[in-house]
Amino acid sequence: MLDIIGKRNWYFAFSLFLIIPGLVSLFLWGLNFSIDFTGGSRMTFLFPAQVNERTVDSVRSALAEEKIELVTLQTANDRVIVRTKLMSPNQNATLIKNLRKEVGNFKQDEYETIGPVVGGETTQKAMQALIISSGLIVFYIAWSFRKVRKPLSSWRFGVCAIIALVHDGLVLIGIFSLLGHYFKVEVDSLFITALLTVIGFSVHDTIVVFDRIRENLRRSIDTPFPQVVNDSILQTFVRSLNTSLTAILVLFTMLLFGGDTLRWFIVALLVGILSGTYSSIFNAAQLLVVWQERADKARFKN
Repeated sequence: MLDIIGKRNWYFAFSLFLIIPGLVSLFLWGLNFSIDFTGGSRMTFLFPAQVNERTVDSVRSALAEEKIELVTLQTANDRVIVRTKLMSPNQNATLIKNLRKEVGNFKQDEYETIGPVVGGETTQKAMQALIISSGLIVFYIAWSFRKVRKPLSSWRFGVCAIIALVHDGLVLIGIFSLLGHYFKVEVDSLFITALLTVIGFSVHDTIVVFDRIRENLRRSIDTPFPQVVNDSILQTFVRSLNTSLTAILVLFTMLLFGGDTLRWFIVALLVGILSGTYSSIFNAAQLLVVWQERADKARFKN
């Protein structure tokens, strides 16, 4: 029989390998927040031909002439995506007029302005949603597993599930910090939606494993706890992989045909689902075993 529990240190090491580069990036560069969080203006200019260096210089010059502070400028084939500090509609109209004199005809495909108050509210509500949802998950799991046999604690199930969620959140946020620094990928309100979706998916997967552990504890009273957990993981392994694989296939199809608007939202979901599947099987249950073994050693010493 496959001994998953016995190799838990390897799984923890792999998790650190995934998390540490993202944490370093987060500490050094942070996240590349969109105007959903920071406030400001975002414009997309669509040109009739491939964007060249002259076009980019013209956009920069037009912004400087209007004293509009540029935050980021990205190019993608025939379009230029510009993010600036807050600008008025009059400034935008003058900018378009001056830019047409420089580069000729083009289309402004997007113009969006969000004030800093809205950006601050978005950040605050996102943090509140994450904190509240995490607390509710702990209480729900602790209540659901309250009849688990002693000396096991139902609270440990809840806390281990949250630790697995923190793992998934750090992996996702860290990767987007790296993407933001090297590829200018922005974190917007859709990213928070993806993060909350990943939390729900990961909790679902973790609860499936934990529920099988609870059932096997009732049936195998004399079986050592690590063995019960190992058996439970093996019994749910294929189900967890199949569930994740179906979601990944759908998301991969959307990534190929969904267009630019949803691209990074789908990438966030893909990263989160992969991380959530891994943490449910290889982190959450393993942490439960480690915690219980240490609690047993402390009890026997006393």
